[in-house]
Amino acid sequence: MIKDLYEAHLPVSNIKQSIDFYEELGLQLAFEGERVTFLWINKGKSWLGLWEGESVETPYHPSIRHLAFHVELADMKKAKSWLETKGIEVREAFGFSKDHQPLVLMNEPNAHAAIYFNDPDGNSIELITPLVYDMNEKKNMMSLQQWEEEIGFV
Repeated sequence: MIKDLYEAHLPVSNIKQSIDFYEELGLQLAFEGERVTFLWINKGKSWLGLWEGESVETPYHPSIRHLAFHVELADMKKAKSWLETKGIEVREAFGFSKDHQPLVLMNEPNAHAAIYFNDPDGNSIELITPLVYDMNEKKNMMSLQQWEEEIGFV
């Protein structure tokens, strides 16, 4: 029945500024309206809805105002420099400074590499890639660099 996630939505204060930001990340404009705009994440498969209005004042919580984009591991390894070339600063996440990201999230028995930043309205944006499923060892969170050195595979 359910195949994948088709859409997600975020509140924004300035629709034009947000369109520019998400297009800079590679999303493609699908529909532009006065208060809602949709950008393709993967054309025909998934899109992001941006809603201009007062909702942007809703305090951040991980269950709202957060979006994670799947990327390939090769892209994750260069994500920080890619973001920096676009003037986007990686932010601290889970106690890991931007210097120690991408980081590895240990959601036992799975491990994912991720890097975090904010959009112009403070919505939390994450780039994430799976590293391993059904891992038998218990590990602590670490940087992707540490993962490569200690675990020896990615």
